[in-house]
Amino acid sequence: MIRTRCLTTIAAATAALLLGACGGGGGKSAGGSTGATGKPVAGGSARVLTLSELRTLDPAQMGNNFVSGAIVGNALYGTLLTDDPQSGRIRGSLAKSFSSSDGGKTFELKLRDGLTFSDGTPLNAAAVKYNWDRMRDPATASPYQADASLVTSTKSVDATTLKVTLAEPMAQFAQSVVTTSMNWIASPAALGKGAKAYDAHPVGAGPYTLKEWRRQDAMVLVKNPKYWDAPKPYLDQLTLTVALDATQRVNTVISGGADLAIEQNWENLKKASDAGLPTTTSPLSGGTYLALNTRRAPFNDIRAREALSDAIDFNALNASVYDGTGETVDTVFRKSSPFYTDIPVGKPDAAAAQKLFNEIAADGKPVSFTFTTTASTENKAQAESIQSQLSKFKNVTMKIKVVDYAEFIPLQTSHDFDAVVSSAAFNDPEPRLWTAFQGDSPTNMTGINDAQLDQALLKGRTATTVADRKAAYDTVQRRLVALRPMLWILRSAGSAISGKNVGGLTQYGFGSLLPEDLWIKH
Repeated sequence: MIRTRCLTTIAAATAALLLGACGGGGGKSAGGSTGATGKPVAGGSARVLTLSELRTLDPAQMGNNFVSGAIVGNALYGTLLTDDPQSGRIRGSLAKSFSSSDGGKTFELKLRDGLTFSDGTPLNAAAVKYNWDRMRDPATASPYQADASLVTSTKSVDATTLKVTLAEPMAQFAQSVVTTSMNWIASPAALGKGAKAYDAHPVGAGPYTLKEWRRQDAMVLVKNPKYWDAPKPYLDQLTLTVALDATQRVNTVISGGADLAIEQNWENLKKASDAGLPTTTSPLSGGTYLALNTRRAPFNDIRAREALSDAIDFNALNASVYDGTGETVDTVFRKSSPFYTDIPVGKPDAAAAQKLFNEIAADGKPVSFTFTTTASTENKAQAESIQSQLSKFKNVTMKIKVVDYAEFIPLQTSHDFDAVVSSAAFNDPEPRLWTAFQGDSPTNMTGINDAQLDQALLKGRTATTVADRKAAYDTVQRRLVALRPMLWILRSAGSAISGKNVGGLTQYGFGSLLPEDLWIKH
């Protein structure tokens, strides 16, 4: 049994917006289909559309979220832990338990007996230690180095037991495992052969193994006969292709050209529901946001950040980009969260915005910035909506720069941008709010560095009662409103859409889909 203090932060939301429910029988959407029901059957293959082209299959450098290819990580490596998207409770998988008896200073990870990688070598505590220690090393360039660095030491007690010591007590540390690639363990021997060799022959303990990877085309995964949780996986093969065009993506599933699509577009979810297709959506607090780089002009001037906050109407963006189907962010936490407080994130005020733009221009530095975005149709549409809104104001200019996804990821470390879309969507606020907004966090895209904010984030991270954590996150919300380092856009639509004959749409963490549960009714 998992004994970490994992808090329930999410419950059912508005049916028209929360279109999915997780479960082995398939997701359910309002007005849509429940998908395949009954006992899962084995056999067959699935054609899957994804949202981004992977650069590597090294788990330390992959992203464990629906946008950046989590289905591949889950397929190749399995999961140490998962969580229940509705209750937030941590569940065991490759690990039987992850527990702390001292308030979160040390943890014991207990693996299942007899686990092996797909090449037959043992997946033991030493392998987990190797992977986690490697992620802490800056040379590995893991996007989750900040999470892995919460660990100061790891010790293999025996073949199935790893002792983990943290820098400071953190009762919710299991959330850092579930929502990052710490959840994926690769063969140390295979990693030691180098990046090129590893991408050709990745070795994990997941439900699938790599058969073929035709970059910029397709990836073919086949059933791992050594997978620990038989009779899963049910499918014999997955063929994954990238589909950046939102309209093409949903239409391909509706027409039967694909069995499943990883989805991030609210309008596509409605289209799928109207067509009677099953969907699942992770019900998360927070969401996507426009990160304003406070490290340099123009957004090192708080007036520029306030002006943008007053100028942009995200309800209008929702209407223009998603035909009003998206869910805007009124408060950081959903009302169902134990951390919910009615602290509005802000609302548009055109007169106040223009006054600030004029004031800044009078100082000889009118606001001019570039919005860097990826090539997906909806990301570009978001940027164009904001550009259109700002064109109605004087003394502000916004340009759009479109880059490939592979170019977008390095911005996290180079900080060479004025404004980008980022995300802090979460079930439990730890660790996402910390990694997004703590001053020293390497994944703090905005660069905001505020002592009061950092102190509140630390209190939320280390406190052991709901009341103390809630008080801390109240302060976090108020400081974010006061500092305006970012502007909330929409709740994240971490989702999947499938054909009516597909069952087993199951998610965890940040919309991460579990491929071993998928099956097709023949």
